[in-house]
Amino acid sequence: MVFKRLLGSLGVGGPTVDTVLPDWTTAPGGTVSGQVHLKGGSGDFEIEHITLELVARVEAEYDDDEGHGTVVFERFVVGGGFRLVAGAEHSVPFTVTLPWETPITELYGQRLGIALGVRTELSVSGAKDKGDLDQLAVGPLPVQEAILEAFGQLGFGFTSADLEYGHIGGTGQQLPFYQEIELSPSAQYAHAVKEIELTFLATPGGTEVVLEADKRGGSFSGGHDVLTRFTVAHDEVGRLDWNAVVDGWVRQLVEHHSAYDTHASYGHGGGDGGGHRSGPGVGTAVAVGAAGLAVGVVGGMVAAEVVDEVGDFFEGEDENEGDDESGED
Repeated sequence: MVFKRLLGSLGVGGPTVDTVLPDWTTAPGGTVSGQVHLKGGSGDFEIEHITLELVARVEAEYDDDEGHGTVVFERFVVGGGFRLVAGAEHSVPFTVTLPWETPITELYGQRLGIALGVRTELSVSGAKDKGDLDQLAVGPLPVQEAILEAFGQLGFGFTSADLEYGHIGGTGQQLPFYQEIELSPSAQYAHAVKEIELTFLATPGGTEVVLEADKRGGSFSGGHDVLTRFTVAHDEVGRLDWNAVVDGWVRQLVEHHSAYDTHASYGHGGGDGGGHRSGPGVGTAVAVGAAGLAVGVVGGMVAAEVVDEVGDFFEGEDENEGDDESGED
């Protein structure tokens, strides 16, 4: 996606910026290469810094009210220290590495409705301006994809995905938000759970994924949430029967009458058995064990809609830049 913008803080006659990203999908922990193209305005300008910001549209809860804001979760200085003379053109190539916890925006070409982008900030002659904003496409890591496929093969259905501001206690989470992928249960588990939410927390060595179930009432003494964690290594992707593994995770989750009763682990796990999601207005849930989970498009699991809010975010962000840099509405 290419978007050109006149630097508003410099007024008419200022330089324009045009950041071009690759048109392919990257993965968490992967690299993104591109070009920042500058075109001089009516005068000469000192380009002090060219900074790329990774931004996300994140949901936050406050006293039962929900709102969305923009969170900057990584910054890279990719150039600067030169004079851009009037009318001149200058290109700055860059290669940056995404955080391992970067959210997934699509599965097998199906967009999940996650608004994730790269915003270009220029520091020019003592003034800063946030110019170009480009959409970033991120697909799952191989081990995550294997788990997603397994959920699809087992009959779980994709419902929605979003980014939640806050922290999942007891995990190694690094970003100020986490991704939730919501699934409808397969027929086998529909009597026990109303919904399952999946969160990936990837690291260089593997993926810690959180599985949370909104349980139905009845034998579970009323509806409540149960949350469990597992950890899998990246190199396990081709060595396991993922349908069996994922079914075991879900079965284990459903069978928990109390989240404190059992510690569950798989692969390189081992957990403290406790934890909670914290943040503005985010409720507490109990965590068990250590290992990984998520969602896929194979086996009938297909995203039903492409959320229009993604496009609205990239169109509206430039109109409202400067209103909120912290990420909360």
